[in-house]
Amino acid sequence: MRTALVIGTGLIGTSAALALASRGVVVHLADHDPEQARTAAALGAGTDEAPEGPVDLAIVAAPPAHVAATLADAMRRGLARGYLDVASVKGGPRRELEALGLDLTPYIGTHPMSGREKSGPLAASGDLFEGRPWVLTPTRDTDTEVLNLALELVSHCRAVPVVMDADAHDRAVALVSHMPHLVSSMVAARLEHAEETAVRLCGQGIRDVTRIAASDPRMWIDILSANPGPVADLLADVSADLDETVQALRALQSSDEAKRREGASGIEDVLRRGNAGQVRVPGKHGSAPRAYEVVAVLIDDQPGQLARIFADAGMAGVNIEDVRIEHATGQQAGLVQLMVEPKAVPVLGAALRERGWALRQ
Repeated sequence: MRTALVIGTGLIGTSAALALASRGVVVHLADHDPEQARTAAALGAGTDEAPEGPVDLAIVAAPPAHVAATLADAMRRGLARGYLDVASVKGGPRRELEALGLDLTPYIGTHPMSGREKSGPLAASGDLFEGRPWVLTPTRDTDTEVLNLALELVSHCRAVPVVMDADAHDRAVALVSHMPHLVSSMVAARLEHAEETAVRLCGQGIRDVTRIAASDPRMWIDILSANPGPVADLLADVSADLDETVQALRALQSSDEAKRREGASGIEDVLRRGNAGQVRVPGKHGSAPRAYEVVAVLIDDQPGQLARIFADAGMAGVNIEDVRIEHATGQQAGLVQLMVEPKAVPVLGAALRERGWALRQ
């Protein structure tokens, strides 16, 4: 691939353009908002000047509701040898294109499974997709050259290609992305009018649950409008679980011992099913999840503290597998939780104590 046209210079389009430009591809940028394309160009994502002739690959990064129309326009104008989109739903746009009677041999639907809570070109990064799955949904009609161009794009972005059927993809993202986002938003909504004294008690757990609720509602309306059925089906299942959980909690309030036992059993059931589902979430780099142990270190909120901890761990020959930071309420201090292999716990603990760090048991 020598040339590409990115249509839509938001977070995903600009991030892909940055990755391609950094690998020597000549990238042209287009957007319904010319100022946004100019911003992406200023970031080094390419040029906002139109290509003089057909490019190798046109990448449509428009909202799901506009993907089919944008692709149809690009294909009718002959802007590229191959076309793909990066929308978070795949079945609907393809059916819209089929209804328009277009030749879809030069088209493939794709979806990079990566993003941020922020949107727009200023939130973009050339390494946004690194190590992340990038779904490709070819059909028997897809031209081999177009599939190869899509694979080349994925390679330039250092993502991991995953081939799926379009409708299977839509059901999958409803489960792992769209439904969790709505649940996160519903939990976060409980905080809107909560008493300030309660909100001040927020810890890492509520931050984890509500993090994705910070995303742009307008963007999510577009996404959910393109995949409402599978999401509604999943939420119906969640609703049934919620109803049963509420009944179990009410039973725990009863003065009847048998009802309390029944309520405890219902709560235990949902918690155990949650355990069973959570362990299926892939671990680092998409591998099977592994059990790590935590070394908790108390730190002051000062520049260089984390760098010192990582450097001291490195000197001890210990690899930090993951890290979490819990900030103390009302204090310039926090707790850094270092996840390491179980055998590394005594080594790291001894090394950090020797270097003056305070560890929490």
